[in-house]
Amino acid sequence: MPTVVCNSGPLITLGKLNRLDLLLDLYGQVQITTSVYDEVVTQGMARGMSDALTVRLFWQRQRWPIVTVPEAVLTAYTPLVILDPGEIEVLALAQTLAEPLVLLDDETARAEARRVGLHVRGTLGVLAQAHRQGLLSFPQLELLINEIAARPDIWIATRLCEQVLEISRSCS
Repeated sequence: MPTVVCNSGPLITLGKLNRLDLLLDLYGQVQITTSVYDEVVTQGMARGMSDALTVRLFWQRQRWPIVTVPEAVLTAYTPLVILDPGEIEVLALAQTLAEPLVLLDDETARAEARRVGLHVRGTLGVLAQAHRQGLLSFPQLELLINEIAARPDIWIATRLCEQVLEISRSCS
């Protein structure tokens, strides 16, 4: 099983959907970096975001790692695009791991991850994998993806949601 490192996008979205349990069921353990935790939980709670509390409680219950990326690892990685601190930490850390899976939603960060040879999956990919593995029925998958498409606080393109639903429907 790969070592899974998650950035803020999938973490926030799955927190908003109250489906962080899928990370446990699919991957057993997921790592986040200190910048990702700070962005999602510390800053999120300061802004009153309910998903921040959901993520904090879930992470505490699972006792999953919050990784401090060594300065040498950060300075050894120079992205070719502008990334936020969490994305930089996640990609720098992932490059030090054997066969990592990186969970990212931002398309620029995903392209950079692929450029450096990392395997990438986004929130919709996590949901589709959960469906393929029998953790979600098609109606459950459809409801979650339609909720993503309809919510103004989740920034995943409706077109992409529709594509994933169509592919999943044809595979059901």
